[in-house]
Amino acid sequence: MSTFRSIDLFAGIGGIRLGFERAFGDDIETVFVSEWDENAKKTYRANFNDDFEIAGDITKIKEKDIPQFDICLAGFPCQAFSLAGKRMGFNDDYKGACRGTLFLDVARICDIHKPKVIFCENVKGLYIHDKGRTFRIIKATFEGLGYKVFDFILNSKDFGVPQNRERVYIVAFRNDIAPENFEPPTPVENRPCIRDIMEDAPIPSKYYLSDVYLETLRRHRAHHEALGHGFGYEVRDLNGIARAIVCGGMGRERNLIVDDRPHSMVPTTRISGQINQENIRKMTPREWARLQGFPDDFKFVLADASLYKQFGNSVTVPVIAAIARKIKEVLDGLGD
Repeated sequence: MSTFRSIDLFAGIGGIRLGFERAFGDDIETVFVSEWDENAKKTYRANFNDDFEIAGDITKIKEKDIPQFDICLAGFPCQAFSLAGKRMGFNDDYKGACRGTLFLDVARICDIHKPKVIFCENVKGLYIHDKGRTFRIIKATFEGLGYKVFDFILNSKDFGVPQNRERVYIVAFRNDIAPENFEPPTPVENRPCIRDIMEDAPIPSKYYLSDVYLETLRRHRAHHEALGHGFGYEVRDLNGIARAIVCGGMGRERNLIVDDRPHSMVPTTRISGQINQENIRKMTPREWARLQGFPDDFKFVLADASLYKQFGNSVTVPVIAAIARKIKEVLDGLGD
């Protein structure tokens, strides 16, 4: 059995890597990691025991400084194409860097190293951005490098987590090894609900909303409803599923829950008013991690605000693992 060498670009906290390791087991070895966010690096280092440093800004990394590899994992930034953002795409400028063209760094690296597989994940909005032109350019770029490109949309709720999260997945095989067809993985039968991923009680009181803040949310929603808008907080059914947790970790109020289990009513943070009597709370960072399919032994080393951001920006690990198993079937069938 071959050991495949992989690189993890725009690595975040390592969700894509976790999925591939879950599928490949000991048959995959990560040889290079790049991530420019310092907080993401801290979480990544806490959870992966690599004997090399995490590289920073991918635009400043030379192709020759990256070890040879077989699989490129690249969750290039979603904000430039997200329906929740401005959808600037190739014109998106962030801190002087154009996030919309960062996929070209994936292309230049793979053009030199010619890996067997390129795997990318992005938001559903990538498909329709600029009337489909953006996606056609991305696909044509990889095809021009000598790859056969397969793409599909999968929803996290179909792969064992209670989260309605649609994402685009791109799997590009080098032409000399590309299969005739590559079908996406089929949904699993296990369909958990929010209740299944809740942490054990008691939940710390800091996650329960104050009565003043809850009333503010209600007024805010009423205002938007009067204007004909659909924006506002949402309390999810514990027997249902969550809305997509979003890039940046914002929108926690769209996934509120009622948790009637015993808990302290004494605030541990500064709040206006008192803890609400309706037992409405935000989900915890660990619950967000579970919504993304991260294992419970995944280490948290940062404050809650950073954790919400990181899991909102990350991927659903079981979806990645399901695709990776299909990729492994193709690679194992090469007979080398």
